Amino acid sequence: MAVSVLPFVRLKLRITRNGLRGRPARIAMFVVGAVFAGLFAVGGYLIFALPGLLEHSRSAGILLPLGGALLVLAWTFMPLLFFGVDSALDPAQFALLPVPRRTLLAGLSVAALIGLPALATLVATGGMVHTAARLGGPVAAVAALLGIVSGLLLCVALSRSVTSAFATALRSRRSRDTATILLAVVAAALGPAQLLLLGLLDRADWDTVTMIAQVVGWTPLGAPWSVGVDAASGRLWAVPLKLLIVLAVAGVLVWWWSRTIEQAMLGASTAGGRRATTAPDTRRPVERLLLRGLPRNRFGALTSREARYWWRETRRRATLVTLGVVGVFLPLSSAFGGAPEGAGGLAVVVGAIAPLGLANQFGYEGSAYATNMATGVPGRLEVYSRAAAHALFTVPILLLVALVTEVSAGKPEVVAAQFGTLLATYGVGLALVLPISVWAAYPQPDTSGPFALSSGGGAAKALPSLGAMLGASIATVPLLIAGFLLGPAWLWVGLPLGLAYGAGAFWLGAILAGRMIDRRMPELLAAVSA
Repeated sequence: MAVSVLPFVRLKLRITRNGLRGRPARIAMFVVGAVFAGLFAVGGYLIFALPGLLEHSRSAGILLPLGGALLVLAWTFMPLLFFGVDSALDPAQFALLPVPRRTLLAGLSVAALIGLPALATLVATGGMVHTAARLGGPVAAVAALLGIVSGLLLCVALSRSVTSAFATALRSRRSRDTATILLAVVAAALGPAQLLLLGLLDRADWDTVTMIAQVVGWTPLGAPWSVGVDAASGRLWAVPLKLLIVLAVAGVLVWWWSRTIEQAMLGASTAGGRRATTAPDTRRPVERLLLRGLPRNRFGALTSREARYWWRETRRRATLVTLGVVGVFLPLSSAFGGAPEGAGGLAVVVGAIAPLGLANQFGYEGSAYATNMATGVPGRLEVYSRAAAHALFTVPILLLVALVTEVSAGKPEVVAAQFGTLLATYGVGLALVLPISVWAAYPQPDTSGPFALSSGGGAAKALPSLGAMLGASIATVPLLIAGFLLGPAWLWVGLPLGLAYGAGAFWLGAILAGRMIDRRMPELLAAVSA
């Protein structure tokens, strides 16, 4: 008996409703997420409709294929890096059900099309139809409509096939760790690359940019979004060819998805080769636990444990890699993109981003935090050890950021003062993030599924971190004013003054967070336990 795709739609809607039932905070954040999706949709519509409103066909030929290509890339990487696949409709959940493969593929695809991302994408790209109608009339509008619909289908097929294929490839621990790090590097480089591209476009030869857009328009990335412009320009022969390219690529992606979905459902993995035997470690257990230079007490033990977690645990390591990539390439993209005077300000933003890795520090452990609770670790000691382990990796990154920023701007004499400003921003950020990590803790996703994320509440989890980042940036303004007033003397006092400023702020935040931990240990354990 044939199975309809409607149960998949009802299943997703029911899961969304049940996830919101009786949870006012999650309802509020779902509304916030819907508002952001609406802003993206309206903003995208206006951007893509702007060439039509201005009746400027050349800008339409550049904006539509390049903007559409960015949308396709976003649909490729965003599910892998940030939001993940809807865990309730994960193919593994249907492994024991007698659902035909074709029905399963169709149902998962339709379920993806009824989500906010697909709806926002469809509305945003509707501006392309508006532009095509203004430039070429009804025929161009129909061609553009066919293009955005086929483009959305391509995005869904690409997103699902890539996540399914990676779910299979990431069964082994080593490959999963490597892929996560590489994907974090790619994601972190998107923002700096965009700034660099915008800076280069200010000085670009628009004939060259037009040629690049035309080339992209004949690739699967830009083909569906450029058919309206082709129809408006009288190139009707290009419309069926580009739609054929899109449908052919989408068909290949669906075939690839069908070949990998069963392995993703079954979770099959091959056993890795045996590791070579190594010589036994003859050191005493305490010496093997503690890192060199740390005291032989509870602070040293906790700091060593956290440092090993930051180095070995995939998600934490990806956070450090992202910080390093953003910290180095964000100022560089500003310096080489035509705005070297803004590189220093972007470096300060990096200092505010650095503490965000601790915004949910207890969520990494989940119910394992009960061990610290049972052994009676004081709250202040907990905070100090975790912050010290994070600083072991973060402070060298901040030093590298200061060095790269000022050397690329031709001001090597400002490196020490810039490093002091970064330390101040980092300390203030820690003072804000540490209490947030206690007050707004939440469980991290189960790592058995490489892309499983806790459903719902994504905006709720991000807003406190964004608030801490903004607060750290604002709280560093007095230090920047002092640097402006001191003039050349700032080159000498910037580092010690910034260090003292950040250390004082961290001390106050650590005291507050430590007291909160002592009062809320049971609540904290319940919050991070899935």
